[in-house]
Amino acid sequence: MQHDIANADLARAGRDRTDWASQSMPVLRSIRERFARERPLEGAAIAGCMHMTTETANLAIALKAGGARVALCASNPLSTQDDVTAHLVVDHGIPVFAVRGEDNERYYNHIRAVLDTVPTITLDDGADLVSTIHTEKTDLIPNLLGSMEETTTGVIRLRAMQKDGALKVPVIAVNDADTKHMFDNRYGTGQSSIDGVLRATNALIAGSTFVVAGYGWCGRGLAHRARGFGANVVVTEVDPLKGLEAVMDGFRVMTMDEAAPLGDVFVTVTGDIRVITRRHFESMKDGALVANSGHFDVEIDIEALTDLAEEVLEPRTSVRTYVLPGGKRVNLLGEGRLINLSAAEGHPASVMDMSFANQALASEYLVKLPEPLEPRVYRVPAEIDEEISRLKLETMGVTIDVLTPEQEEYLASWKMGT
Repeated sequence: MQHDIANADLARAGRDRTDWASQSMPVLRSIRERFARERPLEGAAIAGCMHMTTETANLAIALKAGGARVALCASNPLSTQDDVTAHLVVDHGIPVFAVRGEDNERYYNHIRAVLDTVPTITLDDGADLVSTIHTEKTDLIPNLLGSMEETTTGVIRLRAMQKDGALKVPVIAVNDADTKHMFDNRYGTGQSSIDGVLRATNALIAGSTFVVAGYGWCGRGLAHRARGFGANVVVTEVDPLKGLEAVMDGFRVMTMDEAAPLGDVFVTVTGDIRVITRRHFESMKDGALVANSGHFDVEIDIEALTDLAEEVLEPRTSVRTYVLPGGKRVNLLGEGRLINLSAAEGHPASVMDMSFANQALASEYLVKLPEPLEPRVYRVPAEIDEEISRLKLETMGVTIDVLTPEQEEYLASWKMGT
């Protein structure tokens, strides 16, 4: 079995941590148990480009239990947990190509290695697999049943491909499932991004001015968590509707130009490029902390910051201090990559339980379709969202009401008004 990991001797530690995460993933665990009985993925070959964490390991184990041949690579050079990759290779025989801290060349070689397994389904976290297929591995396209995309950034890229007529495979936007973005993006990103900032800096959030760039689902969660820590939260936005929502939610809303001299902590969650640029660095306070929680490391203009700096220091793990003319310091966290994974462990397992349940059930959906889908971006079927919600509530010991026949008839009728 081909693979490329840091150290196979870490497998025991990876197994213990993966088992620990599994305890908080009851929905995925129940799917894995059913998959092991029914083997619905028999014959499928699944290639995943994802954050190589304990939660992803549990997804891979569930997919293999369902009969799939699984191979994985990292979707971010700093998100890999090397003990987890060792566990998957040693204990489950799953080919993994991922090493924490890998350079760009090795990163893309790992993507190619996973695609060399000739997948019938791909799982993407940022659309790097699908984009590489379209640019370098077009011979794989006829063999693909489809792909699943986990991130807002990836879905944006894929919809752009569809608009341009460039998308040649069907994609299920797992990110757009209600049981994904309403929980993973909001509660997962909100908590884990704060966790990353704290682990990197040990800074006090209470009383600070905390600038959140972007008020989508991730930004909403982050802003609310920062306020819960006692921060004075400022939101920057380009969308008037989201800006209005942030105002109504009680946050100060302004431009990044206005926020730059005020902020103590900045976290970008926009999915766009150069949100924080040279002029913003020039007007920031001495000691400002700057981090990104969007998928790619393009939201902070690191090139401009490097060009401005007279000296670069590394006072802590995951912190680079850029000393600007006059002695002012701007601290970049996690190399501008996903702060929740570069400096912490990513989302809590209990929220990834729903996200990865979507991945597993969407894979089963693709395999069972009587006819292949057309090449475009699709929503997760509503019945999958409903099933995951039902299972999650069940595992939490929560029951809800059921419509009576009379209530169902009323909701279905247009004649029974006032």
